Amino acid sequence: MNFILYSDVNDGSISQSLGRPEYSYYFVLKAYRPVLESLGRVHVVQAPAEVDRLYHELRLKGEDSLFLSFTPPQKTPLDLDCPTLCVVAWEFDSIPHEYWDNDPHQDWSRTLGRHGRVITLSSHTARAVRRVLGEHFPVLVLPTPLWERFDGVRGQYPNVPVNAGTTLQIKGCIIDSRALGLSADGLIAPVLEEAPPPPAPVEVEIAEVPPLTARRRLFIAKHYLREWYRALVGGEWRRPLFISKHYIRECYREGLRDRVPERLRALMAKSSPEHAAPLPVVLPEPEPAPEPEHPQAVLPATDQQVEFQVDGVVYVSVFNPDDGRKNWHQLITAFCWAMRDTEDATLVLKMTQNDLSTYYVEMLTLLSQLSPFRCRVVAMHGYLDDEQFARLYGAASFYVNASRCEGLCLPLMEFMACGKPVIAPLHTAMLDYIDEEVAFVVKSSQEPAIWPQDSRILFRTLRHRPDWGSLKTAYQDSYRMAKENPEGYQSMSLAAALRMQEYSSFASVQGRLRDFFALTPLTEADGASSLAVAGNA
Repeated sequence: MNFILYSDVNDGSISQSLGRPEYSYYFVLKAYRPVLESLGRVHVVQAPAEVDRLYHELRLKGEDSLFLSFTPPQKTPLDLDCPTLCVVAWEFDSIPHEYWDNDPHQDWSRTLGRHGRVITLSSHTARAVRRVLGEHFPVLVLPTPLWERFDGVRGQYPNVPVNAGTTLQIKGCIIDSRALGLSADGLIAPVLEEAPPPPAPVEVEIAEVPPLTARRRLFIAKHYLREWYRALVGGEWRRPLFISKHYIRECYREGLRDRVPERLRALMAKSSPEHAAPLPVVLPEPEPAPEPEHPQAVLPATDQQVEFQVDGVVYVSVFNPDDGRKNWHQLITAFCWAMRDTEDATLVLKMTQNDLSTYYVEMLTLLSQLSPFRCRVVAMHGYLDDEQFARLYGAASFYVNASRCEGLCLPLMEFMACGKPVIAPLHTAMLDYIDEEVAFVVKSSQEPAIWPQDSRILFRTLRHRPDWGSLKTAYQDSYRMAKENPEGYQSMSLAAALRMQEYSSFASVQGRLRDFFALTPLTEADGASSLAVAGNA
């Protein structure tokens, strides 16, 4: 079997795609690839247009192929000759089963029905698909295999509830609540001195025009007679009557009108009003100078190597602050409220967002509103290499998730694979691997939601609303366990690691794939051939 793989995001574009909705699909493809290589040959294409060419080449050799699209169904083509399957990460309780903007591709039920089967990352997504396409629609629930990836982290960083001190480095910048000098007073605009009243209007009186003399009247008449003659000589003979009337009227207005009786003057004034007595001219009030715009926030440099140390009970969360599902405001406020008098509690936030300006001011405002507090909040903005990410895994006492819905949540699974107990709600994809043995469960309830890509912004589905009080209690209970019950912490740590071993080990995921496609794992010789072909793809 040949597996043809495609994702909108690839190795070349991953650094520019941080925070995009398709960003996670890239990591799912990378995680699936070794398992697929154990069952067949893998080819990664750069565009869907390459799929059918490769499919027909392999078919001429008598080889079967399957195209796995690691993109949302609305972006997956329907007109390919190659059999196609979508890999779907979805976090809402229903899939789009209607379309908008005259685009039938937005109807996922149409796309998945044409393909005939689908791979989902969670049981929650599988239920959403079957709710529309029927209980017997073929769905493979396939979490990403990641257990073996963290063997080195588990061996290098033993799990301890209270961190004695770990130095972390990042190429970018950090926002550290203890280095900001936070104060709620910084949110209040300064009181400006009362501006002086505007100056009174200036009145300027124009002097009355002196009376016309006979000499002046003659000069005016000669002037307009000369202009009349020039106009006619200059080619205006096509309109002689209009030109003559114009200059006679002007000569009358400037030199003769005052000699005509008032009653007759009113009859002769057709379109232009009579000159009235000069009136005082009032100049307009000067406009006030525009107020200067609020200066833009000065962002810290993001191209430096920054180092800092964390210790005590360390909570970690990884998310994109532009993703409204992540509920990061409550994650921070509940922590600061629960730990406001606790100096050795630290919340480390790793931001998966390229643009610091999208959340910098918002975060500083939030932390200022919460101040004063003795706990510590550190946001990491920038690139973490594998070694530094391993140190972050090792530094954590707990991982925190407070999101409204999840399609899988790879960071949560990764920290659990490293043996970290978690704080998380029990809903959507997390139903597959979260319970009270491995987590401090946050209560939640359902609320209406929209499909993210729905331009109509209509409520068609549901998501979950985590309970802030429950989240605050989970922070307090977990801190108490870390400080007072190290045996209980170690028990929960071991349970988290075992859960991920059962749920996301290579053997477990390979067995699901093998049974779904009725395949036989490759021999060692076949595997070597597969890797060679994949390397040339």
